Amino acid sequence: MKKIIPLLILSSILSCGDAPKKSATLTELASEKSDLMQQIDSLSNVLKSVEERISKLDTTKRLNVVTAIEAKEKTFRHYIKVQGTVEADQSVELYPERSGTIIQIFVKEGQQVSKGETLVQIDNSIVESSMIELQTELNLATTTFERQERLWQQNIGSELQFLQAKAKKEGLENKLNSLEEQAKKLVISAPFSGVIDEVFAKVGGVAAPQIPAIRLVNLNTIHVESEVTESYLKSIKKGTEVELFFPSISKNISAKINQVGSYINPNNRSFKIRININNPNNELKANLLADVKINDFKETGIVIPTKLIQKDRIGKTFVYTLMQDGDIFSVQKTYIQDKMAYNNESFIVDGLTPHALIVDKGSRIVKANENVILGE
Repeated sequence: MKKIIPLLILSSILSCGDAPKKSATLTELASEKSDLMQQIDSLSNVLKSVEERISKLDTTKRLNVVTAIEAKEKTFRHYIKVQGTVEADQSVELYPERSGTIIQIFVKEGQQVSKGETLVQIDNSIVESSMIELQTELNLATTTFERQERLWQQNIGSELQFLQAKAKKEGLENKLNSLEEQAKKLVISAPFSGVIDEVFAKVGGVAAPQIPAIRLVNLNTIHVESEVTESYLKSIKKGTEVELFFPSISKNISAKINQVGSYINPNNRSFKIRININNPNNELKANLLADVKINDFKETGIVIPTKLIQKDRIGKTFVYTLMQDGDIFSVQKTYIQDKMAYNNESFIVDGLTPHALIVDKGSRIVKANENVILGE
């Protein structure tokens, strides 16, 4: 049939061209050309119709082979990625309260210490000498007061002598207490239990309130701090799930946000978040960098590979789906609405139903209403 139709067209053209060319006028030739064009168009339409019928009946026609995936529902998570820093809840540099010469350091770097333990002793010889002298005077004043008190209880002696003895005793006690407080200021003690991270002081060196002597760190309880741009303020709350990754030690930790800042930094338009984590083995160190993934969206629905989504000329998104007819599948252009994408997957909110077959391999070469064969 494909060979007969073109022969008919050629025969018609030749038969119309047998008229004498010399006797024909320009108008007649134009009319003759118009007739021939109409005949060609008519025969072309007939040919097209016949070819379509042949195509349907031709079982030897080669069809495109494609693969497909089934649309399934699953939990889709979207994450915001930011950088964070490990901060120790208890990490301080200890400064002396009074100036003086350092006479003894009781700890070394890396040593575990307890709360209240003495770490550094500053020269207190003058204070101690004053305390010894004052203690001697206090002992005498106490004995004198006790005697005057016994006499006063027996109505012996004057009230003035009793009150003078009492005042002297109490005055010396106050002076001694004052010296004891001064002596405490010449000692650096641990405010909490932890590890001596660094010792800055040297025996024989000068201690001063503006110079740190020791850094004390407790890494049992730590937290990660990070800054997030204000555009995510609505989707980040206390209790939001996060994934922490520490590249330096290749460690992953799942946690939750414990605190969301109430202040927007005007310099970078961001707010702080805090994530508390346990650190029983002291594996995480202060100022360690962390990759923070904040789960700002979580919902169950249809999720498909992002690479299968295409756009038409007007910007509408679609995927090619398959309708089965025996062993042959027909390609359908299905318009969809995707909400967001993450990690090469897209969350579909409209257009697809569970178990729909979506063209995977071959999705860029097929067309709507085309018949294809489903491969593996």
